[in-house]
Amino acid sequence: MAQRFGGTFSPAGKNDRDYDARPLKVTVSPTGARSNLLFVPGVILAFMSFGSGPESLALGLAGAGTWTLAAWLTREGLKAESAYHSRKVARRPALPRKIIGSLLIGGGTVLAGLSQDTGLAAAALYGVIGAALHMTAFGPDPLRNKSLEGVDEFQQDRVARVIDEAEAHLDAMKSAIRRAQDPRMEARVERFQQSVREMLRTVEEDPRDLTASRKFLGVYLMGARDATIKFADIYARNRDSAAKSDYLMLLTDLEENYIAKTRKLLEDSNSDLTVEIDVLRDRLQREGVRLD
Repeated sequence: MAQRFGGTFSPAGKNDRDYDARPLKVTVSPTGARSNLLFVPGVILAFMSFGSGPESLALGLAGAGTWTLAAWLTREGLKAESAYHSRKVARRPALPRKIIGSLLIGGGTVLAGLSQDTGLAAAALYGVIGAALHMTAFGPDPLRNKSLEGVDEFQQDRVARVIDEAEAHLDAMKSAIRRAQDPRMEARVERFQQSVREMLRTVEEDPRDLTASRKFLGVYLMGARDATIKFADIYARNRDSAAKSDYLMLLTDLEENYIAKTRKLLEDSNSDLTVEIDVLRDRLQREGVRLD
């Protein structure tokens, strides 16, 4: 049987066993090139504004700044929308970033037109067209909360808050491990995060599991975040192999606990379903209905 190569001079080095060889789930960036291209017009307008009079310069720079802010809000809105659609229970974004981005695109277009000595009416028309094109290209933000049918709204709101906090901890871990400048460690943290997100999806599907998993999604995850921040700071300074080994062991222990707890939640859910089916079957039999 073929075996994965590992050794002193292999890419993984002596501690190859500390890394998980499972493939990472491929995630596509929600922003894409089109949102990044929105930053280009602002730069061009800023350069074109120099060499003009003071009024044209001020209007041009204001328009460039407005376009840049609109591009940033649009990109953040796309990220929030992607997170919203990836979850079964989610609250609508508190700030409709893409809608505000459309309005800013329109306002920036008006300022850009005025800086090039275009009449107010023509500049306003260009602004309306620019805002409409932006809205057509990127669409509006999600404006409704997403929930599961037949599940108490209060419980769903609790789950949504806990998941938002958990995702914030995961984002902090991802940002911290990048400071270590070790791609294999980044991949290892990402695999751990996949295990955590499997638990998040399980709790989303059955909010009754929230109580049983509260420590995992709160205290334990916060501890993993703090440990990642400390490790990244230490490893970025002196590449301490002992700290690296300890951190990998911590991740492995945590991941095993998360996987085991997720399986337990799923088994409990299946047991609850079996009990409900048996109760329903008994009731039907008492009513004279036979199920073959």
